Amino acid sequence: MANPVVHWEIGGPNGEQLQAFYRDLFGWKVQVMEEMGNYGLVDHEDEGIGGGIVQTEEGAPPTMVTIYIQVDDLQSYLNKAESLGGKTITPPLNISDEIGSAAMFSDPQGNIIGLFQSA
Repeated sequence: MANPVVHWEIGGPNGEQLQAFYRDLFGWKVQVMEEMGNYGLVDHEDEGIGGGIVQTEEGAPPTMVTIYIQVDDLQSYLNKAESLGGKTITPPLNISDEIGSAAMFSDPQGNIIGLFQSA
């Protein structure tokens, strides 16, 4: 599959409560990363796709489920999405030099999709 889904996020107004819910429901190991705003990193543990459980920010939709698709050039895919009727939501943002960068766009129906570029 070209450009596979490589990450997901679930978010809501109470990130800590969501992390506990999914940890208790599915037995997921959630590593809270304080340096990243209490981002709850969920490891794939040799199966599936890892993801994150987050607290949504003020002004953002109150709840969200987002998938991240791996690409080789964030800006070129944002440009392509816009040429097809999408809209850039978050321009390229460096997560870290070791991890890579991410961006987000909405499709013509309003679904928010993440893009990820490895370091």
